Amino acid sequence: MITSPAFNGKRYAILGLARSGLAAAEALLASGAQITAWDRQDVAREKLEGRAEIADPLDIDLTGFDGVVVSPGVPLNTHPIAEYAAKFGVPIIGDIELFALARDNLPPHKVVGITGTNGKSTTTALVDHILKTAGVPSLMGGNIGIPIMEQDPLPSGGTYVLELSSYQIDLTQSLACDVAILLNVTPDHLDRYSGFEAYAASKERLLTMQDGGWAVVGTDDDTSRVIADRRAVQLLRISGRELPKKLRGLPLLQGPHNWQNIAAARSAAGYLGLNEPMIEAAIKTFKGLPHRMEVIREHNGVLFINDSKATNQASTAPALAAFPPAPDARIHWIVGGLAKEDGLGECADQLGNVAAAYTIGEAGPRFEELLDGKVPVRNCELLCDATRRAVEAAKPGDIILLSPACASFDQFRDYERRGEHFRQIVDMLTDHEGDAAA
Repeated sequence: MITSPAFNGKRYAILGLARSGLAAAEALLASGAQITAWDRQDVAREKLEGRAEIADPLDIDLTGFDGVVVSPGVPLNTHPIAEYAAKFGVPIIGDIELFALARDNLPPHKVVGITGTNGKSTTTALVDHILKTAGVPSLMGGNIGIPIMEQDPLPSGGTYVLELSSYQIDLTQSLACDVAILLNVTPDHLDRYSGFEAYAASKERLLTMQDGGWAVVGTDDDTSRVIADRRAVQLLRISGRELPKKLRGLPLLQGPHNWQNIAAARSAAGYLGLNEPMIEAAIKTFKGLPHRMEVIREHNGVLFINDSKATNQASTAPALAAFPPAPDARIHWIVGGLAKEDGLGECADQLGNVAAAYTIGEAGPRFEELLDGKVPVRNCELLCDATRRAVEAAKPGDIILLSPACASFDQFRDYERRGEHFRQIVDMLTDHEGDAAA
């Protein structure tokens, strides 16, 4: 784990002991800090009993504390901890800020921070893959993979590649990235902010925290262009439309949104000192991420794609646009779940290649209304029924695409579980069909 003498003798309260909160607690304890920890789950608190004070930060005097470490899942706009800590002048921070505070005691390194409404995970994994392929020690953290404080420090010359949600940026005050990437900003998570402008400002803070590093900003949306215009120096604007054609045909990185991801990763790697042939060779061996335009299999000429990570319209629209138009519409689109916003958003402009839509979940009836008259719609409610009906209707050359444009919490624990369930359904349906044919 990452430890630092910067925490020795200091006092922190920790609210939320899921993976990142527990990792922060362990790192602080190993660094000689005193902690008071709390989680509403008994089993989570038990992991620290005897090593930390177990108490709710809302029930104690926070005088003299150096920070309250909260999970990114804690809604600061509604949870009382923010106001309560402010009474004592104690900052609310997250595990990324702990990493930032520990940096001075780590071997010399670089940090790439990546944010944006969509594309963060793919770009983060791609930057990490490029660096590892080139022989540069690197690791991923933040909103992807293992919590950063749980991981062992890199040797001298390494690079930390951090995917950062707006929630994590809100809990960070001093992370000065050597390369900060802002991919795009479209409406999302507005229940956590006073409005879209506040959400966009949260994303922009990744750039304003920099101290001499390079900013890479996507300019394929209006908000990001405005943000880029405010930065006068050490800025590179990138657009997926300007990616060289030789990098546009990669099977696992299709569509304009992935072209932007490639452009961002390519620029970051360049600023970190890698040459272009090395970067391009690494990009061509990238295998993609689970649940993000993940090709599950091809069966009887039908391609099954798991894009469960698409939890809003702005993320689904590029998936619908990723396949070249055909004489006959060929995408069987499985859409629905717990809606984050009303309407079709950017998806409305990408329906020309949709053969039929199969709606699921709480938002299914609303999507049925929105799509009526635009594409054939079947309201299925359950993912298993939607997949079965899509398999029955699809013909060779078609694509069955799970890209829900919604959160998963109405029926699934998270988007990963939704994607895994889709994979299991596909395996069951196609294996059964093969058994029947035999």
